[in-house]
Amino acid sequence: MLFALLVGAPSALAAKTILVVGDSLSAGYGLRPEQAWPSLLAGRLAERRLDYSVANISISGETTAGGRSRLLPALQAHKPAVVVIALGANDGLRGLALGQMRGNLNAMVDAAQKAGARVLLAGMRLPPNYGPYAEQFHTAYTEVARTKKTALLPFLLEPVSRRPELFLPDNLHPTAEAQPLILDHVWVALAPLLK
Repeated sequence: MLFALLVGAPSALAAKTILVVGDSLSAGYGLRPEQAWPSLLAGRLAERRLDYSVANISISGETTAGGRSRLLPALQAHKPAVVVIALGANDGLRGLALGQMRGNLNAMVDAAQKAGARVLLAGMRLPPNYGPYAEQFHTAYTEVARTKKTALLPFLLEPVSRRPELFLPDNLHPTAEAQPLILDHVWVALAPLLK
C-alpha cells in the first residue's frame, strides 16, 4: 500500500509535485506532521506562489532498500517534477554494506530521471566513532551525484549537527525548532531545480 502525506496545495490544484523520499529525518519523527521540514517546504512554495505541491512518503526507519522498493509506485502515483532522495542514515547506523546502499541510491536516481524528474540527493554523515566506514559512507553520496549528474546536498543536517539543543533527547532526531533551519539549507540546493 502506498502512503503519502500530501502537504500544501492539493496535487490536483498544483501543476507540479515535489516527491520527498526519506526516513525519520524527513518524516518528522517525534514532531507533529506540520512541523517537519517537508511541510514547511509546502508553506514556502505557497508563500512564493510557486506552483508545486509536496508529497512526503518518508517513513521512520526506512533504508535505501526500502525506499528503492517504494519509489516506482510513488513515481507512477505522483508523477513528480522533482524528487528529493534523503535516505541512507539507517543503512549507515546499521553498518549495512556500502555497495548495496550505493546501488540502491543509483537505482533510485535512475528511476526518477527516467520518469522525467529532476533529482536532489541529500547526503548524511555518521559519527566519527564509525571509523573509516563513516568517510566511505559520506563519499558514496558524492560518487552517486557525480556519476548520475544530479544535484547534491552534502549533509542534510549541516546547520543543526553541532547544536545539541536542536535535537530530541535521543540525540538523533532534530526538534521542531531545527526544522526551519533544515528547510533553509535544503532550499539552497532545491530552488534551482524548481525553475
